[in-house]
Amino acid sequence: MLAHPSKHIEDKLSLLPAEPGSYQMKDLHGKIIYVGKAKNLKNRVRSYFKQDHDGKTAELVSNIVDFDFIVTNSDKEAFLLENELIKKYKPYYNIRLKYGTGYPYIKITRERDPKMALANEVRKDGGFYFGPYPNVYAAQETLRFLEKNYPLRRCNGYQGRPCLYYSMGQCLGACWKKVPKEEYDAQIDKIKHFLDGDTRTVKQRIEKEMKFAASNLEFERAADLRDQLKYIDETVESQRVLSRDTTPRDLFNFYLNKGWMTVEVFFLRQARLIRQFKRTFVIVGDADEELTTFIQQFYSQRNIQKPREILVPKEIDTKILSETLEIPVRTPVRGEKKDLLDLAKKNAKIVLDEKFRLMELNEQKTTGAMKEITDALGIPMGRKIEAFDHSHTQGVEIVSAMVVFEDGVPAKNLYRKYKIKTVEHADEWAETQEVMRRRYSRLLKEHDDLPDLILMDGGEAQVHAAKEVLEDELGLDIPIAGMVKNDKHRTADLLDGRTMKKVPLDRQSQGFFLLQRVQDEVHRFVITFHRQQRSKNSLASRLDTIQGVGPKTRQKLLREFGSLPKIEAASIEDLREIGINEKLARVIHLSLAQNHS
Repeated sequence: MLAHPSKHIEDKLSLLPAEPGSYQMKDLHGKIIYVGKAKNLKNRVRSYFKQDHDGKTAELVSNIVDFDFIVTNSDKEAFLLENELIKKYKPYYNIRLKYGTGYPYIKITRERDPKMALANEVRKDGGFYFGPYPNVYAAQETLRFLEKNYPLRRCNGYQGRPCLYYSMGQCLGACWKKVPKEEYDAQIDKIKHFLDGDTRTVKQRIEKEMKFAASNLEFERAADLRDQLKYIDETVESQRVLSRDTTPRDLFNFYLNKGWMTVEVFFLRQARLIRQFKRTFVIVGDADEELTTFIQQFYSQRNIQKPREILVPKEIDTKILSETLEIPVRTPVRGEKKDLLDLAKKNAKIVLDEKFRLMELNEQKTTGAMKEITDALGIPMGRKIEAFDHSHTQGVEIVSAMVVFEDGVPAKNLYRKYKIKTVEHADEWAETQEVMRRRYSRLLKEHDDLPDLILMDGGEAQVHAAKEVLEDELGLDIPIAGMVKNDKHRTADLLDGRTMKKVPLDRQSQGFFLLQRVQDEVHRFVITFHRQQRSKNSLASRLDTIQGVGPKTRQKLLREFGSLPKIEAASIEDLREIGINEKLARVIHLSLAQNHS
């Protein structure tokens, strides 16, 4: 049967990149129910919803309500990543649809007389495992090559006489004698080096044999040797997500645009990318400050084990972060780790671009969205929504902002900003009342149009505060509702201002998407305004105005003194002691003294 995707999935399908990667299908509860790989994510994922399916595949598609994806640098990386994600999440439909088709490992058993074999999964049996290998046939051929060139045991064990493999030089002879452990260890060491990528000597020998066979017109043997080289490359060549460096790492990178930041986290374990985490949010400060804070909070608020090392982009002060987290924090500048850092940034950009394009698409699909919200609240259908949010820095520099949506589309010429005048410390009740009073007393005075619905970014407190001003002071009867977020700061519920109860709203409906857009937009607008206000008096902006102070000097001043008053109080000699030359030290000292006065 042909799948009929929801509007949400339809929008996401249109934004998929035509690049290799792994995709993860999710059910109604956000649980991953299927993991797949693709040479072209756009074509592969769309095929689930644009083609006829039957049986178990049709059942899978009927349970998909959302999906995620991770872009990789190659098809091979997509294969390996898919395998790791399947092992981690054990998705229900992978077990039903793909049982027995996992990628094999080459295993060296842990026993008195070890042997090599292909294994479908890694077990805690003390054996050595290499892989997984996406090309099963290449893995089989490479195993045969190893058995011929680095023999261990090919037979079933002691039988009192040499086996055929021993006679062919492919068994060390456990079939008829006791093989010294040192002999096994020497062979195992050679096998490990080979499978870890040290294949140059072997490949040079095969190439020499191949040329010799061709020169003697032994073309079939030359072709076999050529294929053997190809299989070694397929199986053993270095992979970005399958490195020989097995240090447990977390990698952070970001993409910033239009006041929004997406942070992408890669979890690297056993030299493999086993999971990603991504978060998109509006930022207040500079990108380096926001990412540093994000990383610190990531480990303080989440019950996760810290890795042995953290990788970050060049914008981050690794020294400060290392001292804070008590973990080595480094910025790779070349090689495999730098490639992974770039890949994380690429994924972050795709996520943020997708968010913006989804917002644009949703703005174009507003028919019925307003009606779904008003029906859920039991109020007359309207056209105009006004939404409010507040922002502050540790209780000071308090601002509020209002956004307006007409027929589901932002009316940016009607947005308003408010510097809170009557509140000196964070008090959302008082902030809400001041803004309500200023906004709607002015509309009444100017006989301007009132909104059909007011949305407060928050719960009961903000809604009650707004109702008290509107109804008791101004005598207005405008429907009010609260936009409640969950513990992940995402839109969760709509709170009816009359009953103070949460109202049902289909999370895949256009009404819910409109609510998300309103909440995201008012939050973005107030944070942007707050950032503008804060930057006027911020330490960074003050330092940036001083001629000769660049990013490195600013970082040095921030690291050594920590605050503007301390830098202002520093003498020229104090500034020179941290490595600033006397001429620039005088300029900084005089500039800050003049600004302070």
